[in-house]
Amino acid sequence: MSLLAASSALRTFHLDWAWVVIVGNGLAGLWALAAHRYPQARHRALWWFTGAAEVAVFVQVIVGVILIQDHPDKEPFQFHMLYGFSAAFAVAIVYSYRNQLKPHLYLLYGGGGLFLMGLGLRALEVGPH
Repeated sequence: MSLLAASSALRTFHLDWAWVVIVGNGLAGLWALAAHRYPQARHRALWWFTGAAEVAVFVQVIVGVILIQDHPDKEPFQFHMLYGFSAAFAVAIVYSYRNQLKPHLYLLYGGGGLFLMGLGLRALEVGPH
């Protein structure tokens, strides 16, 4: 496989994976909000699903960093990168507040998941086409 074909495949993966990040974090956020309101929605699977959705953010950022290395002019990607790195920082911030906001954990992760979904949608909007 040539370098150009590998780069094209990686770009395709990055675009497709963006939807995994967006939909995964949106669903995790909605599930966490439902769990706040309805105790029967509180399952261990929520935390596994949320963790997988948040790990997907880091996979996306890593692939994006690899892709941007091929471009000498990074200026058209500035806002796209801003949203990507903001998503990674948001995951870290939500995780760091989990103990302090223990009584409101479902709200924290609900809002955090929806915020990550929004960052992903915004990154898609401003990303290079």
